[in-house]
Amino acid sequence: MRPDAARARGAAAGFAIPAGALIMLIALVVTPGSWLQGYVSEAGTAAAPWATAYRSGLILLAAGVALLGLALRPASPLLAALLGSAALLAGTSGAVPCTDRCPLPPFEPTTWSDLLHTTASILGMVALTAAMTLLACSSGYRPAMRRLAAASVALTVPLGGALGLTMLFAGRGPLGAILERILLTVAVSWLTGTALLTLLRNSVKVEPWKPPLPTRSSTGSRS
Repeated sequence: MRPDAARARGAAAGFAIPAGALIMLIALVVTPGSWLQGYVSEAGTAAAPWATAYRSGLILLAAGVALLGLALRPASPLLAALLGSAALLAGTSGAVPCTDRCPLPPFEPTTWSDLLHTTASILGMVALTAAMTLLACSSGYRPAMRRLAAASVALTVPLGGALGLTMLFAGRGPLGAILERILLTVAVSWLTGTALLTLLRNSVKVEPWKPPLPTRSSTGSRS
């Protein structure tokens, strides 16, 4: 991929990701009730007045994640695959909303839609965390990009663990709501920052990736 193509995709991602997140935030804030209560996905349920806007924003954000994966692909196809998986899972979460109040086990009866939505959301965050970790450890990207990824991983892992434990042992409540919103803020900040860093010259190595050549063993060589 040419450097200009990578930067163009990074620029598109740098627009789509924060734009999608902003649409989701507006839909969440204008929904009746405190926006610091309940799960974020409740803004996308059929009963929510701005459900279509929220779900559209999530799909736009997912498209931005996919574009970011394409922009970063030259230095790491695996990183692009992880971001592509995260984008697909986020799109699934937007296309399949949970039911009213997003009930989750073991505290509330759930539907298959609730389980699919929640599973896609959780696996999407896992794929995103794996992408952060891989980028932080990769030599194919410049130090600023790797440092941003490392700092994001350092925040995402404990926040995600705490949120998972809260959902499992406490269920719906203010603590889970706050943890979820902080976690999503970290994720969107990392995605947006990484997309903007792709616009800098030489931020990503754009030489085509090649698999390592097999080495000839001494036993297979001719005398």
